[in-house]
Amino acid sequence: MLALLTDPNAWAALLTLTALEIILGVDNVIFLSLLAAGLEPAASRRARQIGLFLALIFRVAMLFGLTFLGRLRTPLIVIYGNEITWRDIILIGGGLFLIAKAIFEIHGEIDAEEPEAKQGRGARSNLFLVILQIAIIDLVFSIDSILTAIGMAQHIEVMIAAVIIAIAVMYVASEPVAGFILRHPTTKMLALSFLILIGVALIADGFDVHIPRGYVYFAMAFAAVVEGFNILARQRRKRRRQ
Repeated sequence: MLALLTDPNAWAALLTLTALEIILGVDNVIFLSLLAAGLEPAASRRARQIGLFLALIFRVAMLFGLTFLGRLRTPLIVIYGNEITWRDIILIGGGLFLIAKAIFEIHGEIDAEEPEAKQGRGARSNLFLVILQIAIIDLVFSIDSILTAIGMAQHIEVMIAAVIIAIAVMYVASEPVAGFILRHPTTKMLALSFLILIGVALIADGFDVHIPRGYVYFAMAFAAVVEGFNILARQRRKRRRQ
């Protein structure tokens, strides 16, 4: 352990892996922020804390269960020459869940209820459901995250340190992201579209059709920049009217 502290290769692996874990965590932060944004402030904070704690537990548990991860790649069935593993099933199921959740939320935004009706339902009754959904998607995102960690680093101590740092960064980022979505409702539709895109990428991975994440993140970043210009334009028009 002490030898790692003076090993430049271990530090380089830690920095690289932490950066990758943070990038891979963008999906998780968006989903977490969207779900938490629908709760009352206190419940929203609790949901983010529990959700990211679960993400940390899942990732560390998987790191210590490397043999379990190996079994996830064991073929279960073969369909038209394609081997289907437990990992594929989890990715496909997670992708379908993300797409279904995003479409449901988009439908809710289009046929929006009156604010009074939403408040009448209360946030307390939704907290458990939100945490359950966060736990499901945390599990899906943890698989790709940990497989990346295993491929990048040789020491489990480095992997765990990178995961803890990435989760801490995600926790810090989740509240501003959730607040931004609340202040700018149009960004919610954009974030939901991102979830559909991520869901499609997960399903493709499940069928061994890898979509380079760089393409996905570039599309997300480009759309976010365009939406940023739209927000600035709306704010300037609002100030001129005043």
